[in-house]
Amino acid sequence: EQIILSASRQFKEGDAQHWWHPPMGRGVRTTCSDDFLWLPFVLNKYITVTGDITILDESIHFLEGRLLNEGEESYYDLPLKSNKTASLYDHCVKAIEHGLKFGEHGLPFIGTGDWNDGMDRVGNEGKGESVWLAFFLYDILTKFITVADIKKDTAFAERCKEEAGKLKTNINDNAWDGEWYRRAYFDNGTPLGSKENDECKIDSIAQSWSVLSKGGDPNRSLQAMQSANKHLVKKDDKIIQLFEPPFDKSTLNPGYIKGYVPGVRENGGQYTHAAVWLIMAFAELGNKEETWGLLSMINPINHGNDVASIKEYKVEPYVIAADVYAQPLHKGRGGWTWYTGSAGWMYQMIIESFIGLKREGNTLQFTPCIPSEWESVKIEYNYLETVYHIELVQTKNSDTKTVKIAINGIEQNSNILKLINDSEAHQIKITM
Repeated sequence: EQIILSASRQFKEGDAQHWWHPPMGRGVRTTCSDDFLWLPFVLNKYITVTGDITILDESIHFLEGRLLNEGEESYYDLPLKSNKTASLYDHCVKAIEHGLKFGEHGLPFIGTGDWNDGMDRVGNEGKGESVWLAFFLYDILTKFITVADIKKDTAFAERCKEEAGKLKTNINDNAWDGEWYRRAYFDNGTPLGSKENDECKIDSIAQSWSVLSKGGDPNRSLQAMQSANKHLVKKDDKIIQLFEPPFDKSTLNPGYIKGYVPGVRENGGQYTHAAVWLIMAFAELGNKEETWGLLSMINPINHGNDVASIKEYKVEPYVIAADVYAQPLHKGRGGWTWYTGSAGWMYQMIIESFIGLKREGNTLQFTPCIPSEWESVKIEYNYLETVYHIELVQTKNSDTKTVKIAINGIEQNSNILKLINDSEAHQIKITM
């Protein structure tokens, strides 16, 4: 339902509303560069997990509204519901095609912001490029090949493969800064997230997504993550900064993000959404120590387990805070709580990256990244009306690539657990 709702907020040209007000749908049309791309990203995840391909044929209307004028960054209006409809698959194709617009470095245009819409002046003249968006788009292109194959759309599958190859080459040629990946290029070609900058020398999400998307060179991505750990992880303060140093007095004008106090919210504080991505990337690299250490560090429970921590954190220690301040006068203070974006990613990270339970259709696979000293983890997994009692057992010097599965005491030849909905209770032992 949520996927279909989101698709219904897409304009017939391929872009989507940045936000809207239900029930009428009045909202903003912008030149933000990532909004419309989350539709194919989430659709791919949904199909992978559920195995439901019928959703691809759902017929959904488009929106119609006037195009943005030259130099206009956004407008607020009530768009019309178009008479034109298309399948969800075609909505996603249109979104991807709309994103295949690149600047002089061969990287996608950032427009008036990507995931970080506070960077609304980096590319507002239409020439600025986003390194993070390049990784995100690469991830979508490589995964959407499978979706196109399901629809027997050979031509679009080939186009996705071709565009992904070009994008990876351009990332390799134009996004590396020497010790980490840059974040973006301004309209005038000035890099952002570079050692050349006085502020925002290194940004977290370019490093994490170089790993998560597999769009980075493996050796460079490893070095980039080491750099992120060195410059952005503040273990004494229990925070993972979005970037460092915050914007303050330099001549760079990335946008309204600079209006925040240095170290608050997106301006160099912990933006938990991005902190979770960094931990997921460490798990993807198989780094058990950092994965568990950083997960424990951003866990809100550990910001409320003694009087001093409670006085510093000041917000509820039982929900995720969207941001935690790095500003010296308010160091460690939680910001916007009850915020679903960060919470949803935290949940995915714990289940899929840390515990390593990944569902594909009617199967479960296990690639855990739990601490070496943990001997076992117990999971109760509900598959429709059937309960699976799962125990992950980790032997000394375990190799998570070598997995043995026993179902109700009988060892299997496969390392994949096939789920059956028989309303029975099943005992599963996974040995690594």
